[in-house]
Amino acid sequence: MKFAICNETFPDWSFEKACAFSRECGYTGLEIAPFTLAKYATEVSPQKRTELKKIASDSGLEIIGLHWLLAQTEGFYLTTPDASIRANTAEYLKELVRLCRDLGGHVMVLGSPKQRNLLPGVSHEEAMRYAADTLRQVTPLLEETGITLAIEPLGPEEGDFLRTADLGVELMRMVDSPRCRLHLDVKAMSTELTPVSDILRKHASHMAHFHANDPNRRGPGMGEVDFVPIFKTLREIKYDGWVSVEVFDYTPGPERLALESIEHMQSVLRSIGG
Repeated sequence: MKFAICNETFPDWSFEKACAFSRECGYTGLEIAPFTLAKYATEVSPQKRTELKKIASDSGLEIIGLHWLLAQTEGFYLTTPDASIRANTAEYLKELVRLCRDLGGHVMVLGSPKQRNLLPGVSHEEAMRYAADTLRQVTPLLEETGITLAIEPLGPEEGDFLRTADLGVELMRMVDSPRCRLHLDVKAMSTELTPVSDILRKHASHMAHFHANDPNRRGPGMGEVDFVPIFKTLREIKYDGWVSVEVFDYTPGPERLALESIEHMQSVLRSIGG
């Protein structure tokens, strides 16, 4: 099993320090939130992209991709009836595809609830059509670069659009590209009535990426979720992608969050014979 961590876990650290400590903990992958690099992807120069990729590589890490794609940006929206805004959003997502490619990544997790929640007068069904239209404009570049866009269902705490894995698959099918797949997150899945392991089994063939965390917004092992059946299921379905730690409550500090998360996951693997 391959472990990665999201770089916004280290909000006040230099990129070099975050990479070095992540590798020291045992991670081999790093997932990047674009807003930690610049407000907009267009502001990250070619030289900076090369530099970041080299820093990670020299630390023994692979930059696996991006998440929080539209966070802290302005003027973009996935589910708006305004076709011009959807077109602008698609163009910006293409810029993120190029950033991901330049950093050596291969997956982009599309969560960003504030840029997709239902607008007044827009039904969920209409929002699905608008989102699919936006993403279809991006798929030619995804297919050209070999990068996968992973649609992320989110729980009610985050918003009112795309709350279940089933809906994530529905949108994936509407986009209809081999480079548009499903991302699953433990915190989000925990809000569904279906057990996490059953969701994983049901959507094994659709899943491109996986986030390990807890409904308490901290890392695996720092809350009530039992990761033993989850990791057993990942092994059962032969998931060979990354398990990436994403947290939202930074109170324990970067060191504890990073180290305790991977130590717990490694302990779980040992307990199931991995």
